[in-house]
Amino acid sequence: MAIFYNLFIGFLGSFIGVLPPGLINMYAAKISMKEGRKRAFLFSVGVCITVMCQTYIALLLARYIGKHPEVVNMLQKVALGIFISLTIYFIFIAKDTPREMRDHNENSKRNRFFLGIFIAALNILPIPYWIYLSITFSSFGVFTFSQPALWFAVLASGMGTFASLALYVQFFRPKEHSRKLNLNMNYVIGIVTAAISVITLLKILKEF
Repeated sequence: MAIFYNLFIGFLGSFIGVLPPGLINMYAAKISMKEGRKRAFLFSVGVCITVMCQTYIALLLARYIGKHPEVVNMLQKVALGIFISLTIYFIFIAKDTPREMRDHNENSKRNRFFLGIFIAALNILPIPYWIYLSITFSSFGVFTFSQPALWFAVLASGMGTFASLALYVQFFRPKEHSRKLNLNMNYVIGIVTAAISVITLLKILKEF
């Protein structure tokens, strides 16, 4: 059962984390438009490898932090304030803010696989994201850092990332639908951060 929970959380956590428009999924969508889906999927595989490495590092750090309750309590309170602020921003402030995708003139002959690894490596947000997510769900008893369940979570994070990027590769057309999708994604991000805020608040209240 622990493996199932780790698989589910690993997949869903990465899928939701990559879903909002950003540099990585915009790259995937643009490569798909200009060079074809095959190159875009190759780029996505490179991204997934980096994400899995980052997830593994994050889970090792989370396992260490989890053994120090005073650090966990402090991080939870800080995270609650951050996620509440993000919820307010994305639902009430950024709801009508258009997002422009910059035009990057990339050499089409460049190896997209290694480009995916490189671009994903520039984004270190998955590390604190997975530290918080894993510690939070672990406190509810639905996530474990023991082997081999931890490896299944790492594998699932790659699968969730690929599934989210695949949606952009298959269906997203930046020039035609960027504003509409951005509007929808702002609400999605707001709802997700609101849900995480509630979970964090319940966890803090539970400790009193």
